[in-house]
Amino acid sequence: MQTTNWVPLFPEQASTFAWQVDALYFYLVAVSIAFSIPIVLAIFVFGMKYREREKYVSGAEIHGSMVLETTWSIIPFVVSMTIFLGGAIVFFNQMTPPDDAMTVYVVGKQWMWKMQHETGQREINELHVPLGRTVKLTMTTEDVIHDFGLPEFRTKADVVPGRYTYLWFTPTKPGKYHLFCQEYCGLNHSGMGGWVYVMEQRDYDNWLSGNVSGQTPVEMGKDLFENKLGCASCHAGGPQQRGAKLEGVFGSTVKLTGGGTVVADDNYIRNSILNPASQVVEGYQPIMPTFKGQVTEEQLNALVAYVKSLTPGAATKSPSPGATAPSPANTTGGTGASANNMTPAKADRGKQNAAGSNPNTPSNSNSR
Repeated sequence: MQTTNWVPLFPEQASTFAWQVDALYFYLVAVSIAFSIPIVLAIFVFGMKYREREKYVSGAEIHGSMVLETTWSIIPFVVSMTIFLGGAIVFFNQMTPPDDAMTVYVVGKQWMWKMQHETGQREINELHVPLGRTVKLTMTTEDVIHDFGLPEFRTKADVVPGRYTYLWFTPTKPGKYHLFCQEYCGLNHSGMGGWVYVMEQRDYDNWLSGNVSGQTPVEMGKDLFENKLGCASCHAGGPQQRGAKLEGVFGSTVKLTGGGTVVADDNYIRNSILNPASQVVEGYQPIMPTFKGQVTEEQLNALVAYVKSLTPGAATKSPSPGATAPSPANTTGGTGASANNMTPAKADRGKQNAAGSNPNTPSNSNSR
């Protein structure tokens, strides 16, 4: 197991696409050397050979060469296109996780990383994952921009306030690997790090069973939806339903008031909870209240997970990590207050529209 506290110049390759990143990097280094050395030598040689020997002497007339001009046009073109294609392939691979990836929710905060597994286990500045299993991180932050960086896995992604970003990897070697924040985030930025532990499946199962899980994100989201935030009063169905049903909405195309459409992905659900008036679902009125400042990032993750669970097979139709929020709400966490903790007027409104808390579906009012 790797236990050193220093980062080598070329960290160990520990993920399926680490070799691709290294291959592209070394190719760029080779191209840079191949161009730089001849150019520097040519400048030196020509500077010596054609230096001024006599004042006001006219140089020899030089005629163009089609062969030379064609060569120095084609070679740079081929080199630049190979760099582009190589970069595009690596980018596409890193932005397209397999459908069977296990999800881990990550919340960045000055100055720590908070993780929660689908089974409910929570970790701070540590992440335990099984060997050979694809892991997809759904990430957001409570304050400023952070960056979740894994040098040995050759991957990193910004963690941005008000929206979800994604990162995935498939570890290939058991061990202990560095986790860094790779975006300057404040005075204690250098201390915002941790470790990723890659374990054999049996060891990972033992680790899961030995840690108290508490509520899973889906269970926590259901509790918030049905009890604490009153979302079910508008979105649970029945003759009194004022909001659209949320079943089956995740991954579908939602029609909006005004004629536009949007794909109901993670960021859509999140934005529907925090900024419901930004995208009103066709056929509904903008009556859903905002829950910005009333739910924490962990509660938002739970609500999103619950709404996704209402769509069969949602895990396999999860949008690409490149997806972005159409109108991200810039939230910095909150008090975690529920509808029961609101003022009477707001509590009534919350019950009426809180269901919008699960905006994954077009919320009655603004379920988007």
